[in-house]
Amino acid sequence: MNDNNLKFNNKLPLKACMLAYTFYETDGRVMRYAETLVQEGCIVEAIVLRRDMQPEEELVNGVKVLRIQRRVKNESRKFSYLARILKFFFHSMMEITRRHLKEPYDIIHVHSVPDFEVFAAFVPKLLGAKVILDIHDIVPEFYSAKFKVGQDSLVFLVLKFVEKLSAAFADHVIIANDLWLEKITARSVPKDKCSSFINYPDLSIFNSDLNTGKTHSQFIMIYPGTLNWHQGLDIAINAFAIAKEKAPNIELHIYGEGSAKSELQKQIVDLQLSDKVFLRSPLPLRNIAVVMANADLGIVPKRNDSFGGDAFSTKILEFMALGLPVVVAGTRVDQYYFNETLLRFFKAGDVNDLARVMLDAYFNRELNNQLASRALTFAYQHSWDTKKYDYLNLINQLTQRSKKVLYANR
Repeated sequence: MNDNNLKFNNKLPLKACMLAYTFYETDGRVMRYAETLVQEGCIVEAIVLRRDMQPEEELVNGVKVLRIQRRVKNESRKFSYLARILKFFFHSMMEITRRHLKEPYDIIHVHSVPDFEVFAAFVPKLLGAKVILDIHDIVPEFYSAKFKVGQDSLVFLVLKFVEKLSAAFADHVIIANDLWLEKITARSVPKDKCSSFINYPDLSIFNSDLNTGKTHSQFIMIYPGTLNWHQGLDIAINAFAIAKEKAPNIELHIYGEGSAKSELQKQIVDLQLSDKVFLRSPLPLRNIAVVMANADLGIVPKRNDSFGGDAFSTKILEFMALGLPVVVAGTRVDQYYFNETLLRFFKAGDVNDLARVMLDAYFNRELNNQLASRALTFAYQHSWDTKKYDYLNLINQLTQRSKKVLYANR
């Protein structure tokens, strides 16, 4: 450890578990926490999902990744989605209990969705482990947007009740942005039990050094991430169909998986865009960072609905950290954190306005460079490298360890 590291002095090493219904290698938020703790000398395990052909157990940058359940992101019905989540809940409860009884965890960091996954840590908490609930997406609004369920419905009210119970069970609750922090503390959690951690970019993965110089003649726009309705990829494809008439060498590259994938594939074929719009499988985080760095424009076309409008997209700061100009829907959360000196906004949900902004980015390369330069500075000021100490101090407070954080050269 160097002088910048947080010292755990009483009981070395601290043992932590990341518990998440996610694919570890593509979830930057889970990876950041896990690898940060490893760098501080902790033992870290991650209990997560598995794709086909992946090993059930693997050491990834010092983190023991335990893939306990296979998942294909193709749920289009409520009950199939819930069934897979419940299956993971019971599998993960058995796995984490077994491992805790064998060698106890000090801290268990549970990542939502779903909120009730936090109860998988019931036995370890009963035996002394501290539990963090990290709400990546607020579940009632997420469910409402994904399955078109009204916020006055019984299921929405039940999900809010589950949110409140889950937060009460946890020792601390982390929320993924400040707008959601306001909403959660108004309905479910005391303010003194919460922290807000947005998806800060990890500069060891996302940095401008990956931009090795474009070797392609096309102007490549890129979106990496989940293919859900609220992400607005159908809007981006329709806008692209308009823009390509004035910019024939543009391409749109989409990397991801999700419930909207088949509809997007059909849309691409129907619009005769198969030679211009490419829908590809997701890549591990470090691989997709290289692909993103060598594109020309990042696209974040979210809808401004009750969920997407307040869901902070990690892709924006990652694009910025790579030195890439970005086009973003003018949602509530993005206008809260960013302004037009850093990126181009378009009117959320407006196909024609997005096409206009795409063309502006294509023809006005000088402005692209200016925006990217300012955004790069902004991203470095708001990176995980500068924010991780807040997380490490939280871990110290929860585990009540002797601690000393040295901020050298600051």
